[in-house]
Amino acid sequence: MAAAAAVVTPSGLEDGVSRPRGEGAGEVAVERGPGAAYHMFVVMEDLLEKLKLLRYEEEVLRKDSLKPPSSRHYFALPTNPGEQFYMFCTLAAWLINKAGRLFEQPQEYDDPNATISNILSELRSFGRTADFPPSKLKSGYGEHVCYVLDCLAEEALKYTGFTWKRPTYPVEELEDETVPEDDAELTLNKVDEDFVEEETDNEENFIDLNVLKAQTYRLDVNESAKQEDILEPTTDAAEWSLEVERVLPQLKVTVRTDNKDWRVHVDQMHQHKGGIESALKETKGFLDKLHNEISRTLEKIGSREKYINSQLEHLVQEYRSAQAQLSEARERYQQGNGGVTERTRLLSEVTEELEKVKQEMEEKGSSMTDGAPLVKIKQSLTKLKQETVQMDIRIGVVEHTLLQSKLKEKSNMTRDMHATVIPEPTIGSY
Repeated sequence: MAAAAAVVTPSGLEDGVSRPRGEGAGEVAVERGPGAAYHMFVVMEDLLEKLKLLRYEEEVLRKDSLKPPSSRHYFALPTNPGEQFYMFCTLAAWLINKAGRLFEQPQEYDDPNATISNILSELRSFGRTADFPPSKLKSGYGEHVCYVLDCLAEEALKYTGFTWKRPTYPVEELEDETVPEDDAELTLNKVDEDFVEEETDNEENFIDLNVLKAQTYRLDVNESAKQEDILEPTTDAAEWSLEVERVLPQLKVTVRTDNKDWRVHVDQMHQHKGGIESALKETKGFLDKLHNEISRTLEKIGSREKYINSQLEHLVQEYRSAQAQLSEARERYQQGNGGVTERTRLLSEVTEELEKVKQEMEEKGSSMTDGAPLVKIKQSLTKLKQETVQMDIRIGVVEHTLLQSKLKEKSNMTRDMHATVIPEPTIGSY
């Protein structure tokens, strides 16, 4: 279970350095080449195998009732960002706990920024680098998500003591080369393969024209000698027939048809065409028969309908007249119903006015029998009388004050008239 993860060089070629799976599988090349866009797919496949080794299906999916990833590139391609982010947080928390660190399982309504920062802090505590913004993980897919999960999976495998071992291949037992007489057959493909192998073996040797001429001459001599020997056969006929029966199953030649050959397609087209034509003839007869039966049935139905209409003409007329009367009755009912509604509205308005009048009459009646207004009138009169007396007193005081001022002014004028010398302050006052 080992795979080679090659780092892309600036020239876009691989350096050819093979690394075990799990070492550097999640590291992103510093200088991206033409194949860097597909690197996260490789990382995602490695991550899925590591999760299976950690038994995430039993410990995470079945325990939390989560559905398994829809594809082997689940975190490499966007499908459902919300679901992918929740799956990423769940797997990251489980891997951190699997690696020997205590990490609380995130819930669906937790703050995503806090969850991402906690995961990155745990990743850095393992000695891994995370030189990318945390917002790259919020989408729930991409190369950074695959990188984080791959690093955590490696740490979990290290903590559990898992090691990559060399593959062990089963030992295949060599079977006896026995050919059953019943099923033995010689196919053209096998003959072609043997012929190609012989040609390749012969092409590896150098060809000498002189040797080839000598071999040709010897073959011709041997063939002529064999032909002369054939003229005088020494083989027993019974032994020959037994040998023929023994090797007869191996002499069967079976020609396997190639489905990609256009001749096979043409033969199939002709066969299908013949089958369609024969089926069409038979089906056309059935369809014509069915068409005739349906036509006769429709004619019978039409004639029966005309007969019923002619027999029930007077009932139809009565039904139509009844329908007309019913429509007229419904119209009158609608009109009457409208008048009743209008009169009901008028009745409600009159009832409201009557209630108002009754309330006013009750208020007036209660005010007429009540002596409180008369007491208020008497109190008001008494108060008016008191105010009148006070006003009279004030008027008298004002009149007295005015009379005093007039008398004083008159005495001053008389004194001034009899005085011989008018003092300066008096002159200045005028």
